[in-house]
Amino acid sequence: MSDSTASPPLVTRMVAEAIGTLVLVFGGVGTALYAADFAVGGEGTPLGVGHLGVALAFGLTVVVGVYAWGPISGGHFNPAITLGMAIAGRFSWKDVLGYWAGQVVGGVVGSTLLVLVGLFGPDKWLSTAQSGGFASNGFGDHSPGGWGIGAAILIEIILTCVFVLVVAGSTSKRAPVGFAGIAIGLTLTLIHLIAIPIDNTSVNPARSIAAAIYGGVGPLAQLWVFIVFPLVGGALAGLVHRALFPEPKAA
Repeated sequence: MSDSTASPPLVTRMVAEAIGTLVLVFGGVGTALYAADFAVGGEGTPLGVGHLGVALAFGLTVVVGVYAWGPISGGHFNPAITLGMAIAGRFSWKDVLGYWAGQVVGGVVGSTLLVLVGLFGPDKWLSTAQSGGFASNGFGDHSPGGWGIGAAILIEIILTCVFVLVVAGSTSKRAPVGFAGIAIGLTLTLIHLIAIPIDNTSVNPARSIAAAIYGGVGPLAQLWVFIVFPLVGGALAGLVHRALFPEPKAA
């Protein structure tokens, strides 16, 4: 998640962002759908990875993405990060829409691949997953713990702000070199441990869009919360980072 100075052409970076976001959605949402509530073994031992496993899956996908495709695009994989880095003066405003497009397209491809795999799953697996919201974000009746819209708004602003601050700080020129991916992945894991019971954890509009398009009317109706408020959190983080780490503004 480095600066865009002396970077490859925008199209190349958009492809890298799309691939990274695809992996994030396929790995994180896929774990929630395929493995979180997997069957009980012969001795009555649960085989699913549960809440902790899903949190780790999202964190690990970011670690993989940052080290694999970060050298190409900076490894945002999240519109809130792109916005926050631009506001912080660490990313070029003229590339923001291109990155957002790559991220959303990559996320949708990732969730579509999950659907394609589901076509060959156990009987009625796919219809059950979609009727259950397809691991979409939600509040009220669509919240895993029954939390309301106020909780979803606040948790998305707070945790996205924290996440983007870690991204910006760990990739600053003042930070130790080579450890950003680990810090970012662990932070995303922690964020999911906190917020999965509240709203299934977004902090990433591309992830939310990717799941909601297959989640049905309810998740789609609530999607605006998980687009608007992660962006608000990212913007706040950009302002805070700019005050704490003043750096030359990107062109």
